[in-house]
Amino acid sequence: MVKTSTKPGAPASERASRARSGETLDQCVRRSLEQYFSDLDGARPHALHGMVITAVERPLLQFAMERSDGNQSAAAELLGINRNTLRKKLHEYRLV
Repeated sequence: MVKTSTKPGAPASERASRARSGETLDQCVRRSLEQYFSDLDGARPHALHGMVITAVERPLLQFAMERSDGNQSAAAELLGINRNTLRKKLHEYRLV
């Protein structure tokens, strides 16, 4: 893994470069949360859990559906969830 000294408030291009240089998914989420709290500038966050889950789950579902060429059974297998659960989530996020 590559360690960098880029600050959380760095330009998007610099942050994207860091993400491609070996940053793990959990490090990326943590960095994004740090940036979110920095951007709040002291204001209190609301419903942080729901916000993060939605921000991660929606693109994850889209990615899985794209990787499986729209095949819900294959996408569910890729995600490690039941096909019915996938269908429920696809409807919840209005992806079908």
